Amino acid sequence: MSAGPERVWALFRDVSGWKRWNAGIEQIQLEGPFATGTWFSMTPPGQEALRTKLVDVREGEHFIDETQVEELVIRVAHRIERKAAGVTRVVYAVDAQGPGAAEIGPAIAADFPDVLAALVALAEVTS
Repeated sequence: MSAGPERVWALFRDVSGWKRWNAGIEQIQLEGPFATGTWFSMTPPGQEALRTKLVDVREGEHFIDETQVEELVIRVAHRIERKAAGVTRVVYAVDAQGPGAAEIGPAIAADFPDVLAALVALAEVTS
């Protein structure tokens, strides 16, 4: 994408705005600063709210969030990579561990192409 890493990072930091580019979010509430250790609550459409923790936030580079449901632990990494001059790459990766992980991981990642496309479109329009 042509939008710079700073623009993508600004969209990541604007947690209440995630609904603009992620259709899998009905409601979301950050419970502190966008920093390692902060929790947020996210409600997917038609589902119960999930509490998720930001377990690793590196300004301008990436954030990793973790959701635990009983024995199942799901981590999603959101990375920004500066490529050739004027090119930014955004990478999402999911790691699910525990009962049901083999089914849940792919289910969570299924909408990543749509989410990333919407993020890129918004980043490029607003950059």
